[in-house]
Amino acid sequence: MTETKPRVTIKGVKEGLVFWIDDSCTFSEVIEELEHKLGKTHRSFLSGPAVPVQVKLGSRRPNEAEKEQIARIIAKGGNLIVRSIESDSPEEPKPLPPDAVVLMKGIVRSGQTVRHEGNLLYVGDVNPGGTIVCTGDIFVLGALRGMAHAGAEGDQRAIIAASYMRPTQLRIADVISRPPDEWGIADASMEFAYIHEGNMEIDKINRLYRLRPNHPFGGA
Repeated sequence: MTETKPRVTIKGVKEGLVFWIDDSCTFSEVIEELEHKLGKTHRSFLSGPAVPVQVKLGSRRPNEAEKEQIARIIAKGGNLIVRSIESDSPEEPKPLPPDAVVLMKGIVRSGQTVRHEGNLLYVGDVNPGGTIVCTGDIFVLGALRGMAHAGAEGDQRAIIAASYMRPTQLRIADVISRPPDEWGIADASMEFAYIHEGNMEIDKINRLYRLRPNHPFGGA
C-alpha cells in the first residue's frame, strides 16, 4: 500500500514549532489534516507553556482569509502562538544581457509614458502626447508621433528607430533633436536617430549596421 504524503508536518525546533504545509494538495485538504492533527493525534502540543509557531507554506500563495483560517485553527489550543505564516520567496529573475531587447506592445496614448530600463522594441503606435523613455535603444514597430527619449541615463550610443518617424521630439541622452520638418528627409519610413559628433542625425534603418555592426538589429 502506498504511503500517503503528509499534508501537514509538525517539527520541534529551538525557537518552538514549525508547521510545514504541503504545497501540492488543495487548501481544503490542508485544513482537514491540520484540524485532525491538532484535534486528535498531536494534542500533546496543546498543553504547557506558550509555544511560538512558524508556518511554512512552500510555494503556496494563500490569500489573507486563508492565512487567517490557518492561524485560527492553530491558536485553538491556547498555548500555540502563531508568529509567522510564510511562503517561499520566488526566484529572483535572471538579469538580461546588456544587449537584450525586450518586447512590449500596445498604443501609447496622449498623456501616457512607457518607461523601460534597457533596450525596447515597442510594437504599436506612439500617439502625439505619448512618451517612451528608455535607458537603452528604442525601436518602434509602428508610428512614432509622440516623444521618445533613449539613453535616458546618459548613453549617447543609444538610438531611436521607427517604422514611421514623425515625433514631436526625440532625445538621446541630453541631446534634443531639431523639429522633424528641419530634417530634410521627405520619406519618414524606416528611419533611426543617432548621435554623431554631438549632434542628432537621421538615417535609414538599413544603414544601422554601418554605425553599429554588432547591434542585435544592425548586423549583416
